[in-house]
Amino acid sequence: MTTTKPTARKLTDLLDPQFMARLDALDVLSRKILLGKMQGERRSKRRGQSVEFADHRAYVAGDDLRFVDWNIYGRLDQLFLKLFLEEQDLTVHVLADMSASMGIGQPSKDLFVKRLTAALGYISLVNNNRLTVTLFADGVRTRLANVRGRSYLPQMAEMLLTTECDGLSDFEKTCQDVTAARIGSGVTIVISDFLFKQGYESALRRLLGGRYDLYVIQVLSPQEIAPELAGDLKLLDTEDADMAEITVSTALLKYYQRNLAAYCNELSEFCTQRGAVYVRANSADSIESLVLNYLRRVQLLR
Repeated sequence: MTTTKPTARKLTDLLDPQFMARLDALDVLSRKILLGKMQGERRSKRRGQSVEFADHRAYVAGDDLRFVDWNIYGRLDQLFLKLFLEEQDLTVHVLADMSASMGIGQPSKDLFVKRLTAALGYISLVNNNRLTVTLFADGVRTRLANVRGRSYLPQMAEMLLTTECDGLSDFEKTCQDVTAARIGSGVTIVISDFLFKQGYESALRRLLGGRYDLYVIQVLSPQEIAPELAGDLKLLDTEDADMAEITVSTALLKYYQRNLAAYCNELSEFCTQRGAVYVRANSADSIESLVLNYLRRVQLLR
């Protein structure tokens, strides 16, 4: 009797090699790090003591005399300060929803979310940023925590490809656990359909402010955005098995779409009013276009 080894899961099962080659040119952008909230291993031009010279500026009373360029003073009899490239540490947290509701739709939301998570994780790791990927449902399901470098790409791919969508969602508990474990400064990205019965407001407040930029990416399937239904139906909640009997009519579908649009607009306004960035995506959208174009326009990537 012979046994066949299972085929190894690879990142190329999620991302096309040509797409990954284009991702090599991108990096994650943090507005709060650029404002100089912390020092560490992230490159930014600031006055400091480092190995890589960047520029000069005129001396101002109170500046540290250790950074005066005395060679220039000897030639010009004027005081100029040396500026160096320091490194500042960027931490990227990606929270991806793997509850049962993410498994519905054609194309499925979970595949879209896994591919997007893989792309963001890839960009973070190849740029030597500190990365944490958290897959959640009724709390943290699994996590790749505080890793750096390309060597972790296979581990990230394996985690994404072997995690199935199931179970209830408890976004509040997830954000509580994630907030307690966050270190450093940088960017937190939440990818979900945000169709939580308990709401999202309290949970998102836990992720707001402090030393992190927050990006909220809402992923809906084409069937959720524009359902093609008719007649008498029994609807079953994929997470808690709640059932409702409805008669679908044109008026009901219009009512549903108005309510969905209002819900999405409320989520968008909630984020915008608190300094977070909201992005809405369709699971039929091109991941390549979303990452290479739109996420650069909203300054998550550069």
